[in-house]
Amino acid sequence: MNNFLNIFQRLCDEVDDLKFSSPVVSVYNPLRYAWDGFEKYAKFSHGCKRVVFVGINPGPWGMAQTGIPFGEINAVKNFLGINEITIIPPESQNLSYPIRGLNCGRSEVSGKRLWGLFASRFRNAERFFAENFVLNYCPLLFLGRTEKGSIRNFTPDKIDPSERERLCRICDSALIEAVETLKPDYVVGVGTFAYKRAKTALICQRAAITKILHPSPANPRANHDWAGKTERTLIESGVWQ
Repeated sequence: MNNFLNIFQRLCDEVDDLKFSSPVVSVYNPLRYAWDGFEKYAKFSHGCKRVVFVGINPGPWGMAQTGIPFGEINAVKNFLGINEITIIPPESQNLSYPIRGLNCGRSEVSGKRLWGLFASRFRNAERFFAENFVLNYCPLLFLGRTEKGSIRNFTPDKIDPSERERLCRICDSALIEAVETLKPDYVVGVGTFAYKRAKTALICQRAAITKILHPSPANPRANHDWAGKTERTLIESGVWQ
């Protein structure tokens, strides 16, 4: 196992030891049950990268299904060229968010938008990964109960502050190691939470840190020309030419 995979194997083991309280009702760790997908994705990590994009945590229809950051099914198959992933579904699953791997019939909008932008600009995975890479800051999917009693996807900023602090210490360490391995000139936080964590964790690193709008449909600003706004931001900040 190469050094890059070692970083995320340790991260997988360390976050598995954490416990989370209400409103969290279920926690999925796709680095555990979908490691095969992440391992196949990691083939693109070889060599230094000019830009590393950092997302927040898995979405229920993306990385939670495939083990791949922003791993929307069609993007994984058609852009990344990964058509077979061995999944060992977690024993405890929420019925509203089943793990079906590449057979999942739902589309992760955030992943569709992000990888769609990369496909539009770079045309194929080889050209994109020659200088770019995509990571998630936290590998865990949190499902929490809302005040109305429904179950939905929770981002790490919604969990108990003391539990989030323990989680962030582990994730900060892994992010530092990953950036030291990839040696980027730029780290781009996909959304404000990822940007702030990168600014905190990478304070001693040489990489310039910037951010783009998160592509989630829950972000109203992302629902009109997200790709155009994001490409302009990346060009204006010097990340892309």
